[in-house]
Amino acid sequence: MKELEEKIVQADCLETLEKVRVELFGKKGVMAAEFAKMKDVPGPEKKAFAEGLNKNKAALQSAFDARFEVLKADEIERVLKSEEIDVSLYSTLAKKGALHPVMETMDKIIDYFVALNFAVESGPMVEDDFHNFEALNLPKYHPARDMQDTFYFKDGGLLRTHTSPVQIRTMLETKPPIRMIAPGTVFRRDFDVTHTPMFHQVEGLVVDEKGKVSFANLKSILTDFLQYMFGDVDVRFRPSFFPFTEPSAEVDISCIFCEGEGCRICSHTGWLEVLGCGIVDPNVFKAVGYDDVSGYAFGLGVERFAMLMHQIPDLRSLFEGDIRLLEQFR
Repeated sequence: MKELEEKIVQADCLETLEKVRVELFGKKGVMAAEFAKMKDVPGPEKKAFAEGLNKNKAALQSAFDARFEVLKADEIERVLKSEEIDVSLYSTLAKKGALHPVMETMDKIIDYFVALNFAVESGPMVEDDFHNFEALNLPKYHPARDMQDTFYFKDGGLLRTHTSPVQIRTMLETKPPIRMIAPGTVFRRDFDVTHTPMFHQVEGLVVDEKGKVSFANLKSILTDFLQYMFGDVDVRFRPSFFPFTEPSAEVDISCIFCEGEGCRICSHTGWLEVLGCGIVDPNVFKAVGYDDVSGYAFGLGVERFAMLMHQIPDLRSLFEGDIRLLEQFR
């Protein structure tokens, strides 16, 4: 017994201790051999013999458990020391990080409008039909709903297709004047070189008493904004259609790649489409209970701006997490 206990105590690592465990408690170990002798012990002596074996086994097990805890603690200490890092050491491998180009672009957009006293509003990404469509002059079965391939849930909910619902929620909770932008994530069932199922938008809304807001105000602020983002570019407004604005316009800038001369990227037109805008349709104000007000709204895709600013040819590369691309923005 004493000799077996010494084997346990003398084990100097977990590997050695495991060998001792197999030798003592394994199927062919010392204790198994001792218990096998019971068949040869006379009947009256079996009880005392078994009690003695169980007592010895318990003592050995206790010694084993105690040694195991000591060696386990030593092993943990050894591993921690081997993995120790001196954080005070200077390393030339250290590299500064950077914002993702999409987030960097969004921050730049937000900074511009915050400087003009626009509030930054947010809302839920899971929306209902009223806030996402009906209140924006898109009643059920309206053909313009086909412009946005929507992710629907079985309960009738949906993933918002634009951040315009934030404008509706803000107007329902706030009285004019309103001056706000709504940056955020939106979702549409689309995926190709210039579209992804999840992307980011920044939409703006200005509402005030009738006569205080005009298309001229909208044109002035967007022209200044686009020149802030892209430099000395020409800006033009083209008539367009959006259900929630009337009149509506698409906004183009002179191609930043060919400076308006015409190239493959601008389809040899000299212009790049960058955002949409317009005067808020009266039906939208009616849906939120506003009277005697006027306003304008605009919306843009952040990824579109990031691609143009950084000359990224494929939108999908912004979402693939390729470190070779992201390292270029340090």
